[in-house]
Amino acid sequence: MSKFNIATVQSVHHWTDTLFSFTCSRDPGLRFNNGEFTMVGLDVEGRPLARAYSIVSPNYEEHLEFFSIKVQDGPLTSRLQHLKVGDEVLIGKKPTGTLLVDNLLPGKTLWLLSTGTGLAPFMSIIRDPDIYERFERVILTHTCRHKGELAYMDYIKHDLPGHEYLGDVIKDKLTYYPTVTREEFENEGRITDLIASGKLFSDLDTAPFSPEHDRVMLCGSTAMLRDTVALLKPAGLVEGKNSTPGHYVIERAFVD
Repeated sequence: MSKFNIATVQSVHHWTDTLFSFTCSRDPGLRFNNGEFTMVGLDVEGRPLARAYSIVSPNYEEHLEFFSIKVQDGPLTSRLQHLKVGDEVLIGKKPTGTLLVDNLLPGKTLWLLSTGTGLAPFMSIIRDPDIYERFERVILTHTCRHKGELAYMDYIKHDLPGHEYLGDVIKDKLTYYPTVTREEFENEGRITDLIASGKLFSDLDTAPFSPEHDRVMLCGSTAMLRDTVALLKPAGLVEGKNSTPGHYVIERAFVD
């Protein structure tokens, strides 16, 4: 267990019958960059059972928050989804990841494109003051099958603009674009289709992706990552990595 801190669950929220989130205590020695993930797990018969989870909460919060799917027969999520306040969870001591602003070249607009639980790392990033210092505009898209799966939507739309410290800059610089694929909604369709058709850009009154101005972070399903990259490359955008900053970055550690 030396690779883990033991944390106490502070709250649990069930968004739908397939999605939940929870908060837990944070070890004072844990340090991470917004956008990173760490291992989260449980002690099962004396051994850690863990998987990678992006950290939802920004790095200045005293607690940690995680967002997860529920897999009824999943080795870990079948157990995690039944967490209660006061339960103990294992939190990895060494967060890491590629969704870091330092892995991107300077630009004007930062696009955060997510599907499903891929929203998680971007929840910390949109609450990072440094992001708004580096970019003139931050655009967060979140695509789900049903509108009930658009977790954190009310928080992003209504609570964040009133944030004690970041509210004013968020109102000026953050654009939120939720979309669903299987029912009627204000924005409908897969994000890749909306990019390819140009509707995303017309809806947001902005030009299509360009290597001069746009920087992109991607987190979501395998299909979304593959199809979005196929749209970014012809536009001249090059992938960035920890050693070489680029125009876009992908979190490859997990998919939803």
